Order: sequence, then structure tokens, then C-alpha cells
Amino acid sequence: MRPEDSATATTTIAVAAAEGSTPSASAGTGSRRAGRPSGAEAPAPLTRGTLLALLGVVSFSLTFPSTVWGLESFGPWSLVAVRSTLAALIAGAFLLAGRVPLPERRHWAGLAVVAGGVVIGFPLLTTLALQTSTTSHAAVVVGLLPLTTATLAAIRTGRRPSRTFWFAAVAGAVVVLGFTVQQSGGAVSTGDVYLFGALLVCAAGYTEGGRLAALMPGWQVIGWALVLCLPLMAVASAVALSIEPVHLTAHGVIGLAWVAAGSTFFGLYVWYRGMAEIGIPKASQLQLSQPLLTLIWSVFLLGESLPLAAPLAAVGVLVCIAVTQRAKS
Repeated sequence: MRPEDSATATTTIAVAAAEGSTPSASAGTGSRRAGRPSGAEAPAPLTRGTLLALLGVVSFSLTFPSTVWGLESFGPWSLVAVRSTLAALIAGAFLLAGRVPLPERRHWAGLAVVAGGVVIGFPLLTTLALQTSTTSHAAVVVGLLPLTTATLAAIRTGRRPSRTFWFAAVAGAVVVLGFTVQQSGGAVSTGDVYLFGALLVCAAGYTEGGRLAALMPGWQVIGWALVLCLPLMAVASAVALSIEPVHLTAHGVIGLAWVAAGSTFFGLYVWYRGMAEIGIPKASQLQLSQPLLTLIWSVFLLGESLPLAAPLAAVGVLVCIAVTQRAKS
């Protein structure tokens, strides 16, 4: 998607919002207001937004396996600081190349929430958790993120999805929770505490980022959030690298490269674009598939065993996703 197209869609959303319609509704009519014939064969905004959000989910599903690879070469604090620094440099280069002006002052508070939640908080807490938890266990615990995000979005934006949506969302969370309990034997570890904290900060960052993505292009939302963190993360990188040992391996370098460029920049770019078009609640429920995708990656990339309950959980989660995407939100 070209930045020009993104800017056009953003302008349409802003105009619609001024007229009293909701961001998701304006996104759904953006192509027609831009002069595109109603009978054109181009993908409907809803379909495009869903595909963008799904692409973000696939990118995110590789984060935990990539983090495990990265920990082969770096300490947890070094990995988080360096990944954020590299991602910020990539984002800064794109912003400079596009000659993007600074965001309005009223947006900086929201960008700070995005930065604290998805750039610093979530990566740090999940990296600490992965020192004691397996990738598969962490993935299913984070499966509660969709429901957490939908709840915070309802509180933050005042929009109330239908009862059908909430029923399917809660059912999906129950499936994920049941899978988690079955795999962990019901015990809550230190890693789980880190993961539950990660859920809260990430949901807040997703919610605020989704709101901002209705006002500016999604890549600029994550871009400016990353740049906002650059001074702090650059200093943190220097300090952490001087304290924690570094043992470079192929896996370690590839893992670092992916969590920086793939998960942190590209994944969040398409994710926020998708949320702006189909709405935060519906986009968040697509993440119910993320734990199961991560389980598959953990088998192929890390050699972990796939639990027998995973296929059953997959079917249950996919049914819930289908219902949430059809439900009124």
C-alpha cells in the first residue's frame, strides 16, 4: 500500500468523523467517496483491512520463536534495547524519506502510550518470560490479548460491540485459557506474571495505536512511536551491551533482525492499517489465531513438540474468529 493511498484513506476517515460517523464506518466507504465506482472489482475495504490485520498476526506469530533465537546471542535487556533501536532507525529513515511532518501536539500522548506498550513494555516482559517459559506456553497465554484489547477498546472509544461478538470473543478466550491450563497443569509461574503484565500494556498500545491509525497513516503511528523511544533505547543498548555478554550466532542475528524489522516495524505497520479499516474489536479477535501459528513455528523452528490438544483448540478458535468477524461491532 502506497503512503499516498494511506493518506487519502486517513483524510476520508477524518472527514467522516467530523460528520458524525464512526472511524470503521468511514473506512468502509472510503473508496466510494474517493470517486471509485461502486461496481469496481477492487477489494472492499473490509476485506483489505482484514488481510492487512492477518498479515500483522502472521508477523507477530514469529516474534516468540525469533526472540528465543535472539536470546542465543544476546541477554534479555540487550535484545529488547537493540531491537527497538534498530526498528527506530528503520522507521526514522522511512519518515525522513517521505518528508513526513511532525505529528500534531495532541497526538504525542497517544504515541507515548503506543511506545510504552508495544515498543518497550511488551517486548521486555515477554523476553523476560521466555527465559523460563517455553514458546508454546507463552503463545497460548498471550492468546488472551484479543479479549483484553477488545475490552480496553470498548472503554477507551465508547463503542460497544454486539452481544454475539462478546460471546464469541469470550468463548475464544476460554478455549485459549483451557489450552493453557491443560498444558501448564494449572500452575502459575513467574513467567506467567510477566506475560499477564505484557497483555495489559500491549492491549493499551494496540487500542491507542488503532485510534491514532484512524487519524494518520498506520506506518506513521508506529514510526513516530519508535522514534520517540530512540534516545532512551540507544542509551539502554549501550549500557546493556556493556554488561551482558554477546555470543553472535546465525540464529541470534536472524532472530534480532526479525523482531526489529519484521515484528516491531512491518508487523505493527500493517496491523494498525488493518485496525483503522475494520475496527479495533474485530481486528483484535484475529489474534486468536496467533498462539496456534506460533505453536506451528515453534515446532518447525525450535523443535518443540506440538501438543495433541492443539488441533482441537485450533478448530475452536477459528470458529470463534469467524463469528466475531460476522458479528456487528
